[in-house]
Amino acid sequence: MSDRVFNLADLFEVMADACPDRTALVAGDVRLTYRQLDERTNRVAHHLLDNGIGPGDHVGIYSWNRAEWVESMFGAWKARAVPININYRYVTDELRYLFTNADLVALIVESEFAANVTEVRPDVPTLRHVVSIDGPIDGAVGYEEALASASGDRGFGPRSPDDLYVLYTGGTTGMPKGVMWRSEDIFFGAMGGGNFGGPPITTPDQLAENADKPSMVAIGNAPLMHGGGQWSCCIGFYNGHTYVMYTGRRFDPVAVWTIAERERATSLMVVGDAMARPLAEALATEPGRWDLSTVATIGSGGSILSKAVKTQLREQLPGVVVMDSFGASETGANGSVLDIAGPAAGPRFTMGPHTTVLDDDLRPVTPGSGVVGRLARKGHIPLGYYKDEEKTAATFFVDADGERWVLPGDFATVEADGSIMLLGRGSVSINTGGEKVFPEEVEAALKSHPAVFDAVVVGVPDARFVERVAAIVVPRPGGAPTLEDLAAHCRTLIASYKVPRQLHLVGEIVRTPAAKPDYRWAKARALEGE
Repeated sequence: MSDRVFNLADLFEVMADACPDRTALVAGDVRLTYRQLDERTNRVAHHLLDNGIGPGDHVGIYSWNRAEWVESMFGAWKARAVPININYRYVTDELRYLFTNADLVALIVESEFAANVTEVRPDVPTLRHVVSIDGPIDGAVGYEEALASASGDRGFGPRSPDDLYVLYTGGTTGMPKGVMWRSEDIFFGAMGGGNFGGPPITTPDQLAENADKPSMVAIGNAPLMHGGGQWSCCIGFYNGHTYVMYTGRRFDPVAVWTIAERERATSLMVVGDAMARPLAEALATEPGRWDLSTVATIGSGGSILSKAVKTQLREQLPGVVVMDSFGASETGANGSVLDIAGPAAGPRFTMGPHTTVLDDDLRPVTPGSGVVGRLARKGHIPLGYYKDEEKTAATFFVDADGERWVLPGDFATVEADGSIMLLGRGSVSINTGGEKVFPEEVEAALKSHPAVFDAVVVGVPDARFVERVAAIVVPRPGGAPTLEDLAAHCRTLIASYKVPRQLHLVGEIVRTPAAKPDYRWAKARALEGE
């Protein structure tokens, strides 16, 4: 019996020892076995420790998807430091806030962002060490130089299941917040617990049994600076699979299918309609171009697929299981989404053993009652938000029985069969004439119209009703849907007060790096037409 604990670095080392010669990571032209990846992450860890960066210190990773992102993340964990995800689309004011709020001690960064780092660094007194991944940056050491001078062996002391995992999330409003998890809790709460889709493991050494199972090849398309990207990567490694990371700067469905064919992929992970619909469209445009006979599943995480897009994918890939799951930075993975009942119905998902819907008194709502409450999770949940006691107190609650819950802000009801019907986030809901409208429901109705390729819905000020529903729509090529067309279609699917009263046709929906709609951009775009 080893002295391994439920620590993210310990668990990776279990798998590296169990299947050292299996391909662990494919990232562009880089291919690394579990042994090679383990050695390179050891070098990252020793470089950090040799420079006085160790347990509890925060290490920023500021880069597009590439192999070094994975190496830096696991290397920091091996040193018991805390990797901090940096959004590569942030402007300098946002970066200055994040670097300072996160108390960054070190930064591993692509040279493309050198100017931003140079501008921000004087305002971050804690930042004392910078590593440049791929080119010169003033005051930084080169990444390969750093690894070459550090040991590739382990030789680390014991780690703890209490070592922190921190994920910065921007949400839909406000500055980013750092969600703090214990290492053990994030492993079980979001990374599959060592047996994705089945009962979690009970001891760290049990993870090695995954090396005896058939190896899968999973393509991850989400950025690693987003939680879903990190979680899908870790799920792959902890199950002994080969993780193929998409490294393109823009999502290119042709490139993704080409990679899937080349790597003989068995699964693809996407983020909602923004990735799934272009993938389906590419297959429809060039049927038979790719040999995708090995693909068994397509899963969406971070954003739920609409029924229209899910149906479209299934039509193009009959026999492939198309599924998605629901989760959040504050809750981890909540459950698996069932098929949506109608084109404008909210997503229903099977409730995990620790997930439910609570009313205002923190009591579970009665199934089938129609009561709208807030999605909640107990068990393996975060400690709170880094340096934000007020936000922590508003999101994490202890009920009358002493049970601790996290309520991230999603509204939902519980169906008679016990499944959860997700309604949407309260932060982007629309109040029109005293009625609450959740944008996701209207967006699903719009996307089921044959002339609509993509859509996002926001509320804009209205003198009579407080707010009215405004739709930002990307039409299909050659299409020009009118407000009257879309309103008539939506009235067959949703209540009349939810139907858009304003329409803006655009060439592209602006989305966050996590492929979620940028509701702040959408609101500004809708107001431009006022």
